Parts: sequence; structure tokens; C-alpha cells
Amino acid sequence: MNTASQLTIPVRAEDHAQGVATAAVTLVEYGDYQCPYCGAAYPLVKRLQQKFGGDLRFVFRNFPLTQAHPLAQMAAELAEAAATQGKFWPMHDWIYENQEQWSEAGAEELLDGVAVVGLDTAALERALKQPQIEQRIKADFNSGVRSGVNGTPTFFINGQRFDGEWTRLEQFAEALQAALG
Repeated sequence: MNTASQLTIPVRAEDHAQGVATAAVTLVEYGDYQCPYCGAAYPLVKRLQQKFGGDLRFVFRNFPLTQAHPLAQMAAELAEAAATQGKFWPMHDWIYENQEQWSEAGAEELLDGVAVVGLDTAALERALKQPQIEQRIKADFNSGVRSGVNGTPTFFINGQRFDGEWTRLEQFAEALQAALG
């Protein structure tokens, strides 16, 4: 199998993951917070997490397509800065759940999530100035490029790119079920 259909950088301890490392199935998403397709995929992934429970580990990696989505980098930086306060997933969820509003309104609206999630704004501002935030996003992006990601969302199931129709929940669920063996 060619490497373009495989996850070249395996899931690591520093990845943002929900679910146990020993889960039978690991679903990796390369996503862009401003991408409307990623926004549409968000509730489907949540439903799959509910359906598969402890058998599924979900990993999110940043893949901001800044040419098409000018606020994608800022959104990724906010999520990564929230991670320094242990609140990556609440920020991730808020960003997707409110994507339409902040995408249209702009950066000011995106910053509303900081208060909603309950982040310490002084600590957030310090984190955003740290080079590790940008380096983390760049590392995620580069790992996606090395794995053949050229659009968002791109999913990998147990290290193999899922080229099926992710918008069809049944087909997506069948692929995960097949990975269970």
C-alpha cells in the first residue's frame, strides 16, 4: 500500500485524544476549524463516539487551510492555548459548535469562546506568545502533508486513510465496525 493512504506519523502521547489508548479503533481527523465540511463532520464524529464508546479513540490534528479560511490559524491557536489549561476539548467543541457565527462575524466573535469555556485570559495570552503553540500546529500540518492529506476533513482509521463518504454516517460507522474485526 502506498504511504499516501497511511498515517505516516503514528498517534503519540502528545496528540489530543479522547478515549483510551488501548481502544480497538483509533480515528484520526485532520481538521480545519473554519472549514464548513469539518463543521459538518463534527456532530457525526460525536455520534460515532457515542455509538462505539470505549472501542473508539478519537484524535484531532490541526490542518488549517489559511488561504481559504483566514481565521483557521487563529482558531487552532486558541484551541492549543486552551490545551495549556487542560481545556483543549471544551475549546475544540465550542469552536465547532459556534463555527457559523464566528466565521461570519470574525475574530472578535471567536474570542467569545474564551469566556464561555472559562479560560484564564492572562494565562491564555501568555500561552499564545509561546512558540510551542505555532510549532504544534505546524507539526500537525506537516504530519498531515506527509500522510497525503490535501483537504479537510481527512480521516484515518487505525492508520489507514478512510476514502469512503464520511457524510454518510452508516458508511462511516461500517468502516469503523470493520476495523473492530
